[in-house]
Amino acid sequence: MALSRRTYLALVGGTAAVAGCSTGGAQTPSYDAPTVPVPEEVRSYLSDAGHFEGEALDLTDREAVDVAVGAEGNSGNNAYSPPAIQISPGTTVVWEWIRGSHNVIDTDGTFESDLGTNLTFEHTFEDPGTYTYYCSPHRRYGMKGAVVVESA
Repeated sequence: MALSRRTYLALVGGTAAVAGCSTGGAQTPSYDAPTVPVPEEVRSYLSDAGHFEGEALDLTDREAVDVAVGAEGNSGNNAYSPPAIQISPGTTVVWEWIRGSHNVIDTDGTFESDLGTNLTFEHTFEDPGTYTYYCSPHRRYGMKGAVVVESA
């Protein structure tokens, strides 16, 4: 039996809708923002993070920004996306797990999330400076990130 055009389009549309849901709503944040140079400390720290392209997204003057945890990169779902951001003092960074079991640990001990899946962790950055962080199980793969808080 031949399918009518209407039936075919309904089937294809339904398949596309289901395929779009297959990640469980996992989304990597997408920002229309310029990039800015990062301090040498960040460039060196992220040098083995395969998804880092040498600059940070300039997300200054925002109340909150999202970073995906478990984004594609570093030979699997072992990346933070975006890997490096620049923000203003008082900005809250919200890390949202999209795939896998991960955590977020500041290299200087300023903040630390639990290890797990489907988590959300946030930290409000009040003080200017550079904050580098990593995922303890996947650090060796390059799962690292950085937050640069500009001077007020």
